[in-house]
Amino acid sequence: MGKITGFMEFERIEEGYKPVGERVKNYKEFVIGLDEAQAKVQGARCMDCGTPFCNNGCPVNNIIPDFNELVYQGDWKNAIDVLHSTNNFPEFTGRICPAPCEAACTLNVADDAVGIKSIEHAIIDRAWQEGWVKPRPAAHKTGKKVAVVGSGPAGMAAAQQLARVGHDVTLFEKNDRIGGLLRYGIPDFKMEKSHIDRRAEQLVAEGVTIRTGVMVGELPAGSKVTNWSQETISPKQLQKDFDAVLLTGGSEQSRDLNVPGRDLAGIHFAMEFLPQQNKVNAGDKLKDQLRADGKHVIVIGGGDTGSDCVGTSNRHGAKSVTQFEVMPQPPEEENRPLTWPYWPLKLRTSSSHEEGCTREFAISTQEFIGEKGKVTGLKTVEVEFKDGKLVNVPGTEKTYPADMVFLAMGFVNPVATILDAFGVEKDNRGNAKATTDFTGGYATNVPKVFAAGDMRRGQSLVVWAIREGRQAARSIDEFLMGTSDLPR
Repeated sequence: MGKITGFMEFERIEEGYKPVGERVKNYKEFVIGLDEAQAKVQGARCMDCGTPFCNNGCPVNNIIPDFNELVYQGDWKNAIDVLHSTNNFPEFTGRICPAPCEAACTLNVADDAVGIKSIEHAIIDRAWQEGWVKPRPAAHKTGKKVAVVGSGPAGMAAAQQLARVGHDVTLFEKNDRIGGLLRYGIPDFKMEKSHIDRRAEQLVAEGVTIRTGVMVGELPAGSKVTNWSQETISPKQLQKDFDAVLLTGGSEQSRDLNVPGRDLAGIHFAMEFLPQQNKVNAGDKLKDQLRADGKHVIVIGGGDTGSDCVGTSNRHGAKSVTQFEVMPQPPEEENRPLTWPYWPLKLRTSSSHEEGCTREFAISTQEFIGEKGKVTGLKTVEVEFKDGKLVNVPGTEKTYPADMVFLAMGFVNPVATILDAFGVEKDNRGNAKATTDFTGGYATNVPKVFAAGDMRRGQSLVVWAIREGRQAARSIDEFLMGTSDLPR
């Protein structure tokens, strides 16, 4: 693949970033993608490795060696066709996927992996520029109606696949714009929302009906889940009006931290904070937006959501930003022969960390402290593993100042009341119970009700959501028609 000796001749080229001082002044994307010549060099590095582990490392099974070769040969038109054959939205994954394909790259055993994600990014951006991304409406209608509840990447992928084989698809979203957590979770500086808007236009041109501001079922009283709906539809009504229903809502129930002082003002879930900024960026006005200007900010949780809080707080003009992670600091480099081709545990520094952030590892919050009902600090202690458990280290207690705290410790499950309203059986993690079997996959215990994405597998990656949406679409098509030509 590519140039036979390319992996020995050329070094990996990373995508560039605009300077920190420039990018923190706005919420625009700041990644500088590869130009045509750079992408060709990266494609040349792809090895003729015989067994391309990258294909299986990629959850949507992108045909990576093929599009690498096509970019190397300058055949960008066929490259986007190959990429779209497995991935409905490469502009999403090319921006925010952590690239497990690169961890699985054979070259990664002893060298730097092929820049697969950057090549994918270059291909789809070139395709939009050249006008190659066009609607693909079905030639014939089946007369079958499908409701897709939740318009994140799983719902969008499923809706597109089902519409393309002729079903009448209605995509429901409780918030005012489609995209799910892509829209109101991922900051604009990581992915501008114009990318979602273009795909929404494509979906409509392919026959998908989009209904925003519609809540299917009800949220529990006092829920902190983002909900800007204007109307409500009952699950029973959907089951009556449609031949199949696919549940693709996100795993939106945030993990809480129930320690003394949790009720103090100034302590918020990350998903109270991030959606507000995205909504403001879209031109909407909010009366009481959560702002970090001039504040000491503590972010509890060391993952991507926590990193997004860091980047947003820096753009607000926070006085200081500190991120806590309860697990020990991982090694800066993994043992590649030991971990390859699997996703390695290693220290990952995001662009938001580089913009200004103190990172604390192996630390546990014991108590929130405050004055006049408002948080002013946190009491912490260092932790270590002992007999397989995390235990406090005596004598390491410390107090950190904090004017605002964001809880970004992940998500535990979808909103239970939604699944309960449909009567869907849940697994032991609170997700919709459904298999991924080739036949009958993604079907729940309720007739003609299916589940995919975070709703079924729990908190996960955008690339897994796209995969599950595509596979669920095939199962629904087979359920409705007896057979399906959709790819799995």
